Amino acid sequence: MTEPTKQPPRIDTSVAHSARVWNYWLGGKDWFDADRAAGDAYREKYPQIEPFAQESRGFLIRTVSWLTREAGVRQFLDVGAGLPTANNTHEVAQRIAPESRVVYVDHDPLVLLHVHAMGQSTSEGAMDYVLADMRDTDAVLEGAARTLDLAEPVALVINDVLGHIVEWPDALGLVRRLVDRLPSGSWLSLSHSTASDEEHRLVQEEYNNSGAIPYIFREPEVTRAFFDGLELVEPGFVCWPDWRPDATTGRLTERAGWGGVARIP
Repeated sequence: MTEPTKQPPRIDTSVAHSARVWNYWLGGKDWFDADRAAGDAYREKYPQIEPFAQESRGFLIRTVSWLTREAGVRQFLDVGAGLPTANNTHEVAQRIAPESRVVYVDHDPLVLLHVHAMGQSTSEGAMDYVLADMRDTDAVLEGAARTLDLAEPVALVINDVLGHIVEWPDALGLVRRLVDRLPSGSWLSLSHSTASDEEHRLVQEEYNNSGAIPYIFREPEVTRAFFDGLELVEPGFVCWPDWRPDATTGRLTERAGWGGVARIP
């Protein structure tokens, strides 16, 4: 695994950080009082935010499980990974196939400071971390190539992070550049948040205006374009709880985000 830099950036614990707030909602441990206060304030106005976050994580768990077990994927590139909680990509994949190799990518040095919380890879597999802006395709793939064989199929995982890219053409272009650089037979697993209702949208707009890193909700009619030219597997591009639900899946919110898994031809 990549070691932290010798002089890591200082963490301002007095200001809420969106990645740490999300970590708090998911039951993680890498947050501070300011993050808890921001998370509690959001939840007070929109109580469904924690179930919403859980549905996003449930989609990740089920898609990585399917890719490992059913599609036979053994290489994963998780872009915009954020802070670790439970059931991270390498943990899900390596429980099924211990030889799986997983690379996480995030631009935030804060994530690197907390990467120890992800736990260790299995001895048969590998897990690494690339500090890079996900929009920098060369940096992402050059870093990933230290651990992954990019001549062989890879599952590109982009779970509920593209809303942080405010301009739609930029978000769409990022995905297409990465997809175009992966070999035939690779996979894209992608999700994007949609406002559950108008109240949710207004609370998020207030959060965005607070100075925190913004997240832009987009409708599924728009985000479906991420999969143009790819071969979506059943059940297609659907609401998170509707993607191959299992015994643990429940519809916790009235309208969650959407996602899908597709093969790259």
